[in-house]
Amino acid sequence: MSQDPTPPLTTERLAALRSIPLEQAPSPSYIIHLDQLEANCQLLQSVAERSGAKILLALKGFACHSTFPLINRYLSGTTSSGLHEALLADELFGKEVHVYSTAYKNAELQQLSRFAHSLIFNSAQQLARGIAQLPKDNRPELGLRINPECSAVETELYDPCSPASRLGTTRTALDRALSKLPDNPLKHIDGLHFHALCEQDADALEHAANAFEAKFGDLIPGLKWLNFGGGHHITRPGYDIDRLCRIVQRFRERYSVDVYLEPGEAVALHTGVLVTTVLDLIEAGDLQIAILDTSATCHMPDVLEMPYRPNILDADQAGKQPYTYRLGGMSCLAGDVIGDYSFSEPLQIGQRITFLDMSHYTMVKNSTFNGVPLPAISLYSEASGLQIVRTFGYEDYRNRLS
Repeated sequence: MSQDPTPPLTTERLAALRSIPLEQAPSPSYIIHLDQLEANCQLLQSVAERSGAKILLALKGFACHSTFPLINRYLSGTTSSGLHEALLADELFGKEVHVYSTAYKNAELQQLSRFAHSLIFNSAQQLARGIAQLPKDNRPELGLRINPECSAVETELYDPCSPASRLGTTRTALDRALSKLPDNPLKHIDGLHFHALCEQDADALEHAANAFEAKFGDLIPGLKWLNFGGGHHITRPGYDIDRLCRIVQRFRERYSVDVYLEPGEAVALHTGVLVTTVLDLIEAGDLQIAILDTSATCHMPDVLEMPYRPNILDADQAGKQPYTYRLGGMSCLAGDVIGDYSFSEPLQIGQRITFLDMSHYTMVKNSTFNGVPLPAISLYSEASGLQIVRTFGYEDYRNRLS
């Protein structure tokens, strides 16, 4: 979680992305390489088969539903962060629909109870209120999110176990809440959930799982499942899959429970690009600035929030190649800057610029700030070629306002 880009693509992945007919796509456009997405899903399925884990797609990271028919052939279901994601999962993905929210409204609980496989609550008191609201018969399985107080993420914005986190309950807070409740809601739960990682390897999971077991292990006997959350970079080159499988197997065998993993980024890692166009070239002192028909704040907000510097096809860090440019977005935000990059030849107005690894946390987080148009969504496979599945226009901007 630093300003370095995500791990570089393998030679094979890069060659696959080069096969996309980029000039045929609208600009800007997200393009998902379906063959690469399927390769990720096949790897995740192999992890599930080896370890016995059930792997869910976390819709908060990737919810491009035109790809759901492919993904649901390999994964056990989805995990959602609220009602609307869960409705999308139920309508278009199928299989198991798991839901965790920091807080539920009563009307949401009633609707979710009709189709969700599990509902995970954020605190003991909210769990108790939920039990009172939900039907006693045919209700979803219930879970509680806990905080193992094991911070492994450097960027505080993305650390679910940071001090004073609102995500999950610590053991101290849980014991205090239980002492005040007239009835112990834990006797109604089917599982425990923790989420402590972000773009990390299995060693960080093992550290978090050990902390979870040390603080909450006495609550595990008799449960149906444990959910180890997301942030597992399973499809990243070099990820320690053997270690992951050992961790899952240890908990499954010791406690006779199912174990869920819910990656979002790992499902879509290195599967897509964002194709953009140079609109103008300007000078600002010694800087050469290229204005693109995209926007960091609108189309790739993690560039500013995380922050990080995305890779670009056939570009390098500033100064590595002869011609360096600062790439800026088309919004009025002064800080709408993607970064400084160098190229082997001078950029030209009308030239295409292709950002790599732009499937996850892009479409799900983009916005129409300034009325900047949303990128089109396209799919590509070697068998079917390029398919433009969705374009956006003025009506999409207008209709989200009043």
